[in-house]
Amino acid sequence: MQRVSLIGAPTDVGASTVGCRMGPLALRVAGIVQALEAFGCEVRDVGDLTGPENPVQPPVNGYRHLPEVVAWNSAVFDAVSAELADQRMPILLGGDHCLAIGSISAIADHCRRNGRNLRVIWVDAHADFNTAELTPSGNIHGMPVACLTGHGPDELTRMSDHHPAMTPDQIRQIGLRSVDPGEKRFLRAEGVEVFDMRYLDEIGMRKTMKRALSGVGADTHVHLSLDLDFVDPTIAPGVGTPVQGGPTYREAHLCMEMLADSGRLGSIDLVELNPALDLRNETARLAVDLVESLFGKSTLLRVHEGPDT
Repeated sequence: MQRVSLIGAPTDVGASTVGCRMGPLALRVAGIVQALEAFGCEVRDVGDLTGPENPVQPPVNGYRHLPEVVAWNSAVFDAVSAELADQRMPILLGGDHCLAIGSISAIADHCRRNGRNLRVIWVDAHADFNTAELTPSGNIHGMPVACLTGHGPDELTRMSDHHPAMTPDQIRQIGLRSVDPGEKRFLRAEGVEVFDMRYLDEIGMRKTMKRALSGVGADTHVHLSLDLDFVDPTIAPGVGTPVQGGPTYREAHLCMEMLADSGRLGSIDLVELNPALDLRNETARLAVDLVESLFGKSTLLRVHEGPDT
């Protein structure tokens, strides 16, 4: 029985558009607890973390709401660390994507303590690799990958026991289709492995996922950081920064199914759901459907052969 912990983080302090603070409630209303239990999980909902309100202020020295972002990520770091220490799988219910700084910092520390390799699968329309010097907006939900790889303010880059929390070779980015000019150059300079939408168009989701999971083995902890704007907005309208041309419903499910097939999924961020922009909770229901695929939902019983076969 998979022991799963749901951690709500109802904030949009890092986002460009307010509203994803309501994401955790929408996911619960859409039945995420019941869906996980139906797949045999023992679910512990630890409730919602608390933190400062969104002050909705302009950037200061290139960062919007840095003190508030630090406070929320510190709370996420502590909560994720506690669930991992209890040998449970944490699922972070966001909230905006800046929260991945706290969750992945905690997961990276956990992997180092337990002698495990970390592989982060970052599915998103955006690279989230901005810095104060590159950002056009100052929104920190556009910076978590940069912060996690050591580029950003000390309060966020040194949340982990190790600096940086992870290295660029530990992450695979999938589905990108909106990358700022400075980010493009920075991604190349840092050697981040990116499978953008052109790549997916050319070789397909199956081959993309096989490459993204190449090298994953018995000693690997796979972390999925799922920004719901990864999916095309025609089927996921409830996001703050939609970008046309994303994966279809089936492509998104195949991505999740192949992560499930790896047998190495150890933690999840489920972020950027904005119920204020959704239609009858459609995007929250899609998110729950995708989570079901992560936990083994399939048409037929399948033999899991692993990512390298």
